[in-house]
Amino acid sequence: MEQDGAALCEFFAWLDSALGREPISEVTIDEKLTQARERRPGYVSPSFATIAGFNANGAMPHYRATEAEHAQIEGDGLLLIDSGGQYLGGTTDITRMVAIGTPSAEQKQDCTRVLKGVIALSRTHFPKGILSPLLDAIARAPIWSEGVNYGHGTGHGVGYFLNVHEGPQVIAYQAPATPQTAMLPGMITSIEPGTYRPGRWGVRIENLVINQEAGTTEFGEFLRFETLTLCPIDTRCIEVSMLNEEERTWLNDYHAHVLARLSPLLKGTALLWLQARTVAV
Repeated sequence: MEQDGAALCEFFAWLDSALGREPISEVTIDEKLTQARERRPGYVSPSFATIAGFNANGAMPHYRATEAEHAQIEGDGLLLIDSGGQYLGGTTDITRMVAIGTPSAEQKQDCTRVLKGVIALSRTHFPKGILSPLLDAIARAPIWSEGVNYGHGTGHGVGYFLNVHEGPQVIAYQAPATPQTAMLPGMITSIEPGTYRPGRWGVRIENLVINQEAGTTEFGEFLRFETLTLCPIDTRCIEVSMLNEEERTWLNDYHAHVLARLSPLLKGTALLWLQARTVAV
């Protein structure tokens, strides 16, 4: 995940410097992000077609910009970027929100509730063999609390230089909880709650996690998630006052980990960007 994280930092550093200085469209985002990945050792190809949706286009979970139909990245709002790469060392899938100009208070609230869902599920310990659909409500709870929901699953399995959507596990209450969906050590899964307001904006934050053993108690064996994805979460999109102490600690610890892992791979403006985006909140 380090090489993909480094590519993303280089891309986001370019994006921050280019905004307001040159025309940037959703198609440009796709092209520049692919170019950043192509410069990284072990990169082979995209793992799926990049989703880059600005404001209203971000409200379509599987939107795809084309040369004929796309938006320019300008003004104020939220840019959703869902992308991934096939590397000789594995498959990546990541979604990040980017603050363009000054996001509104409501946009920041939506981003924060989605982040709270990511954190809640990422911190969960659960019995080995639990059926994966049963974990879904943990990520949705902060979003449900506001009477909001999203139509896609919270998580899917990810292959190793294989399919970016791969079973048997799936974190989605809509999916049947069959024995084949049991969570076992070593499985890689996405955590990607969202909020979509048609015609206005969409929010999704996605990390990949791996099931790790968390110990055995008198009640049996337990697992936990270890986050694999290495890329800062844009805190300009977050209303920090909505995070409790445990959530702020998780976010700060995650950013400190990202900084430590990626700094040796970066230099110049990309390293400066990484340092700025991982400052504690």
